[in-house]
Amino acid sequence: MLILHGFAYSNYYNIVKHALLEKGVSFSENTVYTTDPELRAISPAAKVPAITTESGDNLSETTAILEYLEEAYPDHPLLPAEPLARAKVRQVIKVLELYIELSARRLLPHALMGGEPNADTVTEVKTSLERGIAALNDICTPSPYLCGDTLTLADIYCRYAMAIPQLVGPKVLGMDIVAAIDGLPGLMAKLAESEVSQKIDADMRANQAEFMQKIRERQNS
Repeated sequence: MLILHGFAYSNYYNIVKHALLEKGVSFSENTVYTTDPELRAISPAAKVPAITTESGDNLSETTAILEYLEEAYPDHPLLPAEPLARAKVRQVIKVLELYIELSARRLLPHALMGGEPNADTVTEVKTSLERGIAALNDICTPSPYLCGDTLTLADIYCRYAMAIPQLVGPKVLGMDIVAAIDGLPGLMAKLAESEVSQKIDADMRANQAEFMQKIRERQNS
């Protein structure tokens, strides 16, 4: 059976977990944190998520894992069949990753722990976020999903990639990033209603206290 390594409070872990559940792939979960030495043997950069395939091979990096799942488990596909349509899904994911999630993540410590962020960093993050918002408004019109009438990896990625921007935006930047993207508030509400999303959200809440304890331990070490 495939094993998913990581922890339920990680948005990237939940992207892969959501895809596995949507595709109906049987898997078990191994809770491991980035500070745990054992992770290095599974994930070369000690990042989560990682998977151990049914053949016993390890694989890390979220987008690489998603591509593997699509190829290894073709039933219930989460990418369109047509090449250009598939590329457009990947395009949306890349914009979400580079300009939205990773940019907002730079201010996450301030959203969680308080303190005044560096003004230059705030300017850089805002510029990148505005670039990403404009790009998504150009390439996406939810109808009802980001890339058409069928749920794809773009929607799953978006749901969890927006977790940190939704936290950082109001607290640190005074921005509502979801509201700035056409049709996204409605899509986020729609995605939240699914049984898969509700299970993942419940697991995430259950892991919150342990995750925050790990953060405190790392700060005190």
